[in-house]
Amino acid sequence: MKQKKVPMRMCVACRQGRPKRELIRVVKNKEGVVSVDTTGKAQGRGAYLCPDIACLEKAYKIKALNRALECDFTEEMLQEAKRVILRREIEK
Repeated sequence: MKQKKVPMRMCVACRQGRPKRELIRVVKNKEGVVSVDTTGKAQGRGAYLCPDIACLEKAYKIKALNRALECDFTEEMLQEAKRVILRREIEK
């Protein structure tokens, strides 16, 4: 039986390729609202990050999310993403 191909995505901060399910997706919808997509299926322009606070902070510092999402990634959005990463670590 043929094995399914695992979809790979690249972290916008560290540029490391990983399976899509391991990464956190940040999405900007048509209205311009930026949020963390926990389902991985939200409509809009998305960017992927490693589930690591260091990668998130690096992406914020080098403005990688601003470029990927074509918007201003604010401090509030950074805090929301940190909460999602911490929640994900606790669930493991």
